Amino acid sequence: MADYVVTCCSTADLSKEHFDKRDLKVIYFHYEVDGVEYLDDCGKSMAPEELFRRMNDGAMTRTSQVSVGEYSACWKEYLDQGKDILHVCLSSGISGTYQSAKIACDMLKAEYPDRTIHVVDSLAASSGYGLLMDAIADKRDEGMSLEELYQWSEENKLRLHHWFFTSDLTFFIRGGRVSKTAGMIGKVLNICPLLNVDFKGALTPREKIRGKKAVIRRTFEKMKEHVENGMDYAGKCYMSHSLCLEDAQMLAQMIEEGFTKLNGKVEINPIGATIGSHTGPGTVALFFWGDKRED
Repeated sequence: MADYVVTCCSTADLSKEHFDKRDLKVIYFHYEVDGVEYLDDCGKSMAPEELFRRMNDGAMTRTSQVSVGEYSACWKEYLDQGKDILHVCLSSGISGTYQSAKIACDMLKAEYPDRTIHVVDSLAASSGYGLLMDAIADKRDEGMSLEELYQWSEENKLRLHHWFFTSDLTFFIRGGRVSKTAGMIGKVLNICPLLNVDFKGALTPREKIRGKKAVIRRTFEKMKEHVENGMDYAGKCYMSHSLCLEDAQMLAQMIEEGFTKLNGKVEINPIGATIGSHTGPGTVALFFWGDKRED
């Protein structure tokens, strides 16, 4: 059994059962719906379907990252048990939580000089971040030491690909990611933007595609272009979605039929409350291991 603990944030968008099964300790983000605060606790406080329904009905949402104090309180429990810690954060290109984690880390290193705490900026989000955590759990269970796993995480995190699209621009417009003018034109023309998470961990628009079926096909093509070992890919594939399961299933079927050596079925998860508060309904995201993300 490892003499260290692996922690991550709830924005890895896996189920509580998945986190528990892989022995990944989770620290929760917070979000608000019409001024009422909730924990982003794997859907326990509010099911994803309910959140997206309320957003469709006009509810206003806000999110807040994990605080320095929350990181410290979580980690102290394990440090007091004589455990070291590897924490993997939501991408710094999306949230400031990495800086909060680093501050907490430095504070605790002074208080626990004999313990080791490593903080990794995942440069990932949603179930892509989750896929990285799953691989980290595999390496830990294979016997990697804390230092080896920290090094592996830093060396391999940019091989994790995120490709996603939205068929509803409403919340991208509201959040300022798409201008009102461009958004209105996009709605009229039935534009579904295709985006990815770049090598800096930031959301980056890549293509404007007309029609949902076309953007689903193009997302599949992006996987073929970038996936590890091409059509012989034998790794895992995760997806997440916000109230558009049929779209996610259509893409998943294409992947399972095209990549016959895939490690199991495509795992589809709901987009969690923190990420979903910004994407809104209508987003499908695809995650897989591939070539190194570069500009």
